[in-house]
Amino acid sequence: MNQTPPIDKHSVHQICSGQVVLTLATAVKELVENSIDAGATNIDVKLKESGAEQVEVADNGKGVEEANFEGLTLKHHTSKLRDFSDLIHVETFGFRGEALSSLCALSVITCHESSQVGTKLVFDHKGHLVQKTPHPRQQGTTVSLQQLFSTLPVRHKEFQRNIKKEYAKMIHVLQSYCIISTGVRITCSNQNGQGKRSTVLSTSGSQSMRDNIGAIFGPKQLQSLLPFQQVSPTENVIEEYGLKDADLPKQLFSITGFVSQGDHGVGRSTTDRQFYFINNRPCDPLKVTKLVNEVYHMYNRHQYPFVALNIAVASECVDVNVTPDKRQIFLQEEKLLLAILKTSLIAMYEGGVNKISLNYTPPPSTSKNTPLHREEDTEPLDKCSSAGKSVLDGFRYQAMSCEDTDSQKDSAGSSCNIAEAKPDIQCSDLESSPPKVDSTSVNNETFKETSGNSHAVPEDPELETEACTPYEDSAVSPEAKRARKDDAHFPSEEESSTFSNAGEKQSSTVDAPVSLQRRTVHLQFSLAELGKKMRRLQDQQKQRAGEELLYRRFRAKINPGENHSAEEELKKEISKEMFKEMEIIGQFNLGFIITKLKSDLFMIDQHATDEKYNFEMLQQHTILQGQKLIVPQKLHLTAVSENVLIENIEIFRNNGFEFLIDEDAQVMERVKLVSLPTSKNWTFGPSDIEELIFMLSDSPGVMCRPSRVRQMFASRACRKSVMIGTALNVNEMKKLVVHMGEIEHPWNCPHGRPTMRHLANLDVISQD
Repeated sequence: MNQTPPIDKHSVHQICSGQVVLTLATAVKELVENSIDAGATNIDVKLKESGAEQVEVADNGKGVEEANFEGLTLKHHTSKLRDFSDLIHVETFGFRGEALSSLCALSVITCHESSQVGTKLVFDHKGHLVQKTPHPRQQGTTVSLQQLFSTLPVRHKEFQRNIKKEYAKMIHVLQSYCIISTGVRITCSNQNGQGKRSTVLSTSGSQSMRDNIGAIFGPKQLQSLLPFQQVSPTENVIEEYGLKDADLPKQLFSITGFVSQGDHGVGRSTTDRQFYFINNRPCDPLKVTKLVNEVYHMYNRHQYPFVALNIAVASECVDVNVTPDKRQIFLQEEKLLLAILKTSLIAMYEGGVNKISLNYTPPPSTSKNTPLHREEDTEPLDKCSSAGKSVLDGFRYQAMSCEDTDSQKDSAGSSCNIAEAKPDIQCSDLESSPPKVDSTSVNNETFKETSGNSHAVPEDPELETEACTPYEDSAVSPEAKRARKDDAHFPSEEESSTFSNAGEKQSSTVDAPVSLQRRTVHLQFSLAELGKKMRRLQDQQKQRAGEELLYRRFRAKINPGENHSAEEELKKEISKEMFKEMEIIGQFNLGFIITKLKSDLFMIDQHATDEKYNFEMLQQHTILQGQKLIVPQKLHLTAVSENVLIENIEIFRNNGFEFLIDEDAQVMERVKLVSLPTSKNWTFGPSDIEELIFMLSDSPGVMCRPSRVRQMFASRACRKSVMIGTALNVNEMKKLVVHMGEIEHPWNCPHGRPTMRHLANLDVISQD
């Protein structure tokens, strides 16, 4: 047997490198962390084409010693760890030896603090040093990456295609290091094409986290922040998390930082400015994030807080070596941390300026479906009538003579029957005209064969027609409640083997002739006649296929708890073209249209469906008119937000926003607001601009609307739509149904009410 050859070292290096550095954000993170670990007080990140062409990170750290040149990009080489025990007390960022190795398409210019002149190092794709030349440089290191991921063609293509998203994520990660790295001046700039290099973000090297936040997000953000004040957890919170007060460690956690005030309007519309740190290391503690947002929503339901919290804990109580990017962490006494955070945040908000929060009452569970404006009393499909429900209650599968239950389903390969090979044929049809047998033509035939090679045939006719046992490991058919068919069965391989074994036991133990009796039966058979029967059965099956298979896939009841299932069924089974094919049966209760598609009946909410059509038309075609401001308003946007706004200026204009752009001005002062959209009682402002920027950061160039504009359109669409109680003729009903096929999301109205539900299948009703 040939030994399997190992993967070559170059391929292994590429595979392992791809597991460590997955994105532009990870690449920049690794380089910035190495600069901070080197004691740098000045870090300069330069990008070309948002990082697609080049990433360069320069610092004034202590540099790289000549003895470490060779191992700089080799796997398992690092100057920060010596043995496994060092992992327990990790205090540096880039402690992985393969971090630089995974960025192997690079060049490095470095000058160690003990050297008089710098050195330029060039590495090949395997991480080996191929060139070393003197190069003038002050103390520090410059690492340059050209064409990131170019050695991985598929990832490189995906990276180039999503470069805007990659760039936005990288900036968010870099912002976290800017906040926590006190005493370090970090700047980031980008150059597109041959244009001017623009500064994206910059800090001043302050020793204060608060100053760093102001440098990145502007003075307006600082005005809405509260310093975090840590208090011990209360007895109620300790009991809530199942902790025992006597066993709790004292002073295990020390939490510092800032969070938004609880007043409405000072929070954010998204979670784009939330930063968490464990021992000054940026991370993503999911439970902590969820808790902070939940507590904040007790005081400001519709917004999210700005968060910058650093959690100091003994290094032996935290494990950061969980994922390659080191963003996920394992933490001892996590419940205690959550208890401290919850008690502290509640004390801050209730003891501060947010006195109104004392009157907070949780919203009713149905509030999420409550329209934002007053509509007339309508009857949604969720509670349409007992008549519709009774139809569905009677909608059972008893008409089909099958033995299926919800817990027992047919298996496509579980029995050896004719339906297995040809599911379109029912054996009962074949049995309708049994073959004629000429009894006079039955002869006894004697034949001989050796017992070692024989398969004994049972003489008992009952054994020949016995159904075989289903295979236990057979795949379950996706069609639940599938009708069973009375098919003829043939013995399985297991039974054949059993019969063979029985024959062997009865036969002699030596190879000797054995005489067996076999009956020969002459059958009247016509291939042409069989072909006709097959074609007739297939035609019958095709006629029933559309009806039988379609109704089986509409299972969701008209019930609020099954809205999601019902919507998924409709998406799967109803295409846009089918709305034109629907036949109008009539109007029910002056509010619902009953339609028929083949054998299926559907109920359509006339108000909800017309409202959704009008809403989408307003979304697509409305250009909001703006109201000029007397004095242009400074927005103090971050550099990243300014760039997103400038690149998507036409989308902002379609939403009624006009800006004065000065690209030569300083960061945070390049964009001024000169016009706002207005519409009767609706007013808009900077918060809507920030929401649009966040949406466009994720989907650049895609037309979108702020949530308040969507609310306004929803209100307009509601008022101009057909109301419940309005009698409609057939043409008017047909128009509403056809409109459903012309919009993107026809299954619910802007306020979440369902527009359409499946009622019943007429074939099932007729069978009952």
